[in-house]
Amino acid sequence: MILVETQYLSLNRILLLTLGLWPYERSKLIRLQLILLYSTVISFIIFQFTVFTTAKCSANLVIEILGIAFFFIFIMINYNSYYFNMDNVKHLLEQLQDMYDELTDEIEIAIIQKYWSMARRNTEVLTLILLCGIFVGVFNAFLPNILDAALSTNKSQSPSTLHIMTEYFIDQKKYFYLIMMHKEAASCIGVTAIVATGTMTMLYFQHACGMFMIASYRIEQATSSINLSDSNKRNKDLTCMGIIYAIDMHRKAMRFVNHILSAFHIYYFFMIAAAVISVSFISFRILEGLSSGCRIEQLLSPFLYLITLYIYMFLGNKTAQEITDHNNHVFATVCNIQWYIAPLHIQRLILFLLQRGTKAFNVVIGGLFVASLEGFATLISTSISYFTVIYSTER
Repeated sequence: MILVETQYLSLNRILLLTLGLWPYERSKLIRLQLILLYSTVISFIIFQFTVFTTAKCSANLVIEILGIAFFFIFIMINYNSYYFNMDNVKHLLEQLQDMYDELTDEIEIAIIQKYWSMARRNTEVLTLILLCGIFVGVFNAFLPNILDAALSTNKSQSPSTLHIMTEYFIDQKKYFYLIMMHKEAASCIGVTAIVATGTMTMLYFQHACGMFMIASYRIEQATSSINLSDSNKRNKDLTCMGIIYAIDMHRKAMRFVNHILSAFHIYYFFMIAAAVISVSFISFRILEGLSSGCRIEQLLSPFLYLITLYIYMFLGNKTAQEITDHNNHVFATVCNIQWYIAPLHIQRLILFLLQRGTKAFNVVIGGLFVASLEGFATLISTSISYFTVIYSTER
């Protein structure tokens, strides 16, 4: 893990360490950290649902509570996907390093490093967005109250109300800042978990894309440097070995992706459901707030949650689309070579690859949802449909 961890995974490692999810650190202190972070988010979800025990239930109240609650449920499912898959996360990292160690061709090494660099750049950009989002959220939460306290001549003035409904069964005005700190802590933990686990999974998929690209490169090298109809036995053997190595890399890439899916697809299925529900309810809340003249700062937190979900769904589906596209590129490479003039035994190897290409290789979540750009459009369409139904019902 020396090369990968130090050169390409340093930021991912830091993000996962802050959440206690780095698979190579499992000390008692890390477990205590996990319990603390876990309890912070779980308790915030619980204190949202306790509103139903004291407030008069209405459709607007249910929508307002469930929109934010399902966002944090989405976060907890995401958190659990790594917490309960520590061994799989570690094994995938080891496979990543082992595959790199097996490479000897400089161009192949450059290809995989290119995809790792892309993943590192994605992590850096998303971490920067994370820090900006946390700053805006905390700034929005505390600054109005600080300004009110500094500018107001009335010393007994109460702090502003919370932008998210909760019920702690205590005097919320008296303990306003403690409650606000709980909310901000849960939000910071949540969005950090989304970025940390999301960027790590993106790195895995980028690595798989690199493997598919290496398979394409091996096919090109095996078939373009010599005349396929050449009767020279040595050339035929080199071509056969090159194609076999390409098939082997393609098989490893598919196995690597399937390993990721087998570990995470159930979690992602429930995350999709939670995200669609949250997007629908939060969208309704924001529109309702704007139409009723609600102050912008009261809607900023829900808006940030909504943007977070949109970005997550888009990047997740875009990454899955890249897997499909890179797999298709392998077979496009095979189709572009003059395989029909090759010796018979080489044709059989090439036809073996072509037969694989007749069946699409997609990232399927929960056996139902095909992750892709089209899948992202479907999620958005579904969310808008639910939002429209809710809006028309309330009107």
